[in-house]
Amino acid sequence: MRNHTIHLFISIIFISLPLNIYAQQHNWQPAENPLMTRWASEVSPQNVHEEYPRPQMKREEWTNLNGLWNYAIVPAFNERPEKWDGKILVPFGIESALSGVKKRVEPDQKLWYHTTFKVPNNLGDGRLLLHFGAVDWRTAVWVNGKKVGQHEGGYTAFSFDVTEALKESSEQEITVSVWDPTDDGYQPAGKQVRKPEGIYYTPTTGIWQTVWLEPVPDVSIKNLKMTPDIDEGILNLTINGRQASDDYRVEAVALNQGSEVGRVSGTLGTLLSLSVENVHLWSPNDPFLYDLKVTLYKGDQKVDEVTSYFGMREVHLAEGPDGFTRLWLNGEPIFHYGLLDQGFWPDGIYTAPTDEALKYDIRVTKDLGFNMIRKHVKVEPNRWYYWADKIGLLVWQDMPNGDDHIGPDEDDIYRKMQSAMGFKKELKDMIEQLYNHSSIVTWVPFNEGWGQFKTEAITDFTKSLDSTRFIDSPSGWADRGVGDFHDIHSYPGPDMPEPEEDRAAILGEFGGEALVVEDHLWIQDFSRAPSHYETSQSKEALHKTYENLLQELAKLKAKGLAGAVYTQTTDVESEVNGIMTYDRKIIKFDEEELKKLHNQLINGEL
Repeated sequence: MRNHTIHLFISIIFISLPLNIYAQQHNWQPAENPLMTRWASEVSPQNVHEEYPRPQMKREEWTNLNGLWNYAIVPAFNERPEKWDGKILVPFGIESALSGVKKRVEPDQKLWYHTTFKVPNNLGDGRLLLHFGAVDWRTAVWVNGKKVGQHEGGYTAFSFDVTEALKESSEQEITVSVWDPTDDGYQPAGKQVRKPEGIYYTPTTGIWQTVWLEPVPDVSIKNLKMTPDIDEGILNLTINGRQASDDYRVEAVALNQGSEVGRVSGTLGTLLSLSVENVHLWSPNDPFLYDLKVTLYKGDQKVDEVTSYFGMREVHLAEGPDGFTRLWLNGEPIFHYGLLDQGFWPDGIYTAPTDEALKYDIRVTKDLGFNMIRKHVKVEPNRWYYWADKIGLLVWQDMPNGDDHIGPDEDDIYRKMQSAMGFKKELKDMIEQLYNHSSIVTWVPFNEGWGQFKTEAITDFTKSLDSTRFIDSPSGWADRGVGDFHDIHSYPGPDMPEPEEDRAAILGEFGGEALVVEDHLWIQDFSRAPSHYETSQSKEALHKTYENLLQELAKLKAKGLAGAVYTQTTDVESEVNGIMTYDRKIIKFDEEELKKLHNQLINGEL
């Protein structure tokens, strides 16, 4: 049975039950919390991130395993617990209110999970894949007591073929253990710390993205790699498979609103050139996306099929009409102006309460006239990038930082082999998993010397993984003369580096103008958490200060500045310098006036 049919039936039952009775029967309710978003009330054990989690390689048949699981926190070296502490709502991190638990897991402890599932009726002679969107950080997984795999990395997806571990009986067991030292380890952790304060926030331990089952044929499509070539009007496409031999072939069909505009066939693992008729380009002003259907055949028999989408766009550095190095999109220079986006939520911490909430931040950013988002030291679920593709925003994607930090004038840190290899593996996984998204135009390996090591080598490594996008290495502080950007940070700013012939001049962070909005604060007594940034006393004063910043930014743009990032999308815990409050209930600016200012800045009219 398809996942959505199950959820529709359960939702009908749920609507007839008062919330408190339903929560009592299922032993779940949100934990007490100083702040919640409006989407929190929509979350329940039977309504938690029901959307297909991987829009660029979608199959019809799947089973969502989000919901109530057993959990236990035990000493790190203990075996599987003999009893469970209670229920946790997956995929919310255990520290969050929406998990229903809101407990901390220390570095000397492990978090264990347990749930059951039934084998899909249509599995037949096929294989069953168990997918995890992301689990922070070191994960081991057992099915029916048999270990099926382990994974290190808190931000990238992984999956295991669990077919050989299945039992004859209908009910199967999943057990998961997670160890996460947070800021006491070397691994990429972003802004998570065990003692949140200032610009560092509440950590997330364990499962924080969707868990799901997917039945696939014995020979199946594994992944897609799509690279647009707008000059030739083709999509370069590689389709990789599982267990396929030479007698299998693949066919890809590009569709524009249901009408075929291109078709190509060939063998798995080879580069195919899919010609697209009358190419319609993707841009923030016109985020047009083609649909794609990919089918695997053995002879004339269809074996497997997935649906996807793609955008046709190209970015490069070049001299602009004004003689300065500019960022070009589809053959035209474009000034990048956007928000520093932390991706934290008061009720879900690392996990947005719903898909609509995930979409909301992107929608507001676009509606306010920004054309870019810098996703800051965090990797989002695949659906976040799907919405960026659909709504139309350029994305600068940071690699989450880890290990030690350096100051602006210090040498790169030395990383031990395990730390260095872990960083490179997760960077590689991140780029490979997000490669197909049209919205992503820049990779940022390092931020402000956080974990910065072997800068030139890491820049070359990043470029070897993806030569079609900009590399900003690093954003702010310890510039090493490499990459496509010379990026500085200036608070409140604005400021800029000297223009260069081969690199764009970038202001990677500035602003941070703060405004306290009472009744929308994570820390109710805000006198205990003074802002690190300049604070305005009213909405009018904030708006005037911001307008003055943009006037100065426009002058720098005329002198060669190619892009800028304002801090930030929302308030986050003790920071109150967001365009919105942390609960997303208040936009602190006049929306129409802000949109007008941004359009004038980007279009050179300010």
